[in-house]
Formats: sequence, C-alpha cells, structure tokens
Amino acid sequence: MLGWVIVCRGYAAQEMQAALEEKAGALTQCRAVNVQEGLSANMLSRMLCDALHETDSGDGVIFFTEENGGTPYRTAALLSHKHPHCEVISGVTVALLGAAVAWRETLTSESFRLKIVEQGGENVSSLWHQQQKNPPFVLKHAL
Repeated sequence: MLGWVIVCRGYAAQEMQAALEEKAGALTQCRAVNVQEGLSANMLSRMLCDALHETDSGDGVIFFTEENGGTPYRTAALLSHKHPHCEVISGVTVALLGAAVAWRETLTSESFRLKIVEQGGENVSSLWHQQQKNPPFVLKHAL
C-alpha cells in the first residue's frame, strides 16, 4: 500500500486528514504535517523525513501539497529524489483524495501519480509533470 504524507501550511494538513478519515475511516500509513509560520527549512525537512519513514511499507510514498512551488512542495521534492517510488503531487483537495483512497492498494506510485493528475484537472500536478515541462540542463559539448 502506498503511504501518504499530507503537508500544508497552517493546520490544513491535519484538517484534510480528519475530513478524509471522517469519510473513509482511519487511514493507515497516512500522516499530516502542518507547516507553521517560522518553521525552519531544516526542521520541515526532518518532519517530512520522519513522516516518509513512518508511512513507507516498501511500495512508495506520495507527498500531497496545496500548491506547486511552495515551501512544502520544494522540501518534499528534495526528499523524493533520495527515495525510490516517492512522488510529489500538488493542488489536491479532500474530494480528490477521497476518490483516490482505493487506488492506494492497487496502483504503483507512478501509476497513482498519473491517475490522480489526470483525474484532478488543471490545478493538480506532480513534480514529474513539472520536470517534463522544464527538462534538466544537458551539456551538449564536452568542455
């Protein structure tokens, strides 16, 4: 089963998890990380690392953030590069996550990423999708 880490500013992550659990029951391998004003980048990174390890059963972990490019998104993106089968999805809502609960048990992290972005509409994206728009710099000539 895919682990989920919901990371948002203020108490939005905790509220989102509570709303999901009200609809779907207790969610195993799911953690909410609230990003409070004044929280250092190092502390946020540590919190996300802990959440990643708490939710990962070996199938992968999905980080969900409110917006593309914000501090929670960037911090999750840095962590995702160090762990296999780790995805970062932005622009999620409680309704979208509610629909995606069933996918956690049947899809790979890559398939989950593709399906949730497809289902989510224009406001939902992923780190992978953003990287496809701006491929990494490649040196064409040897120096």
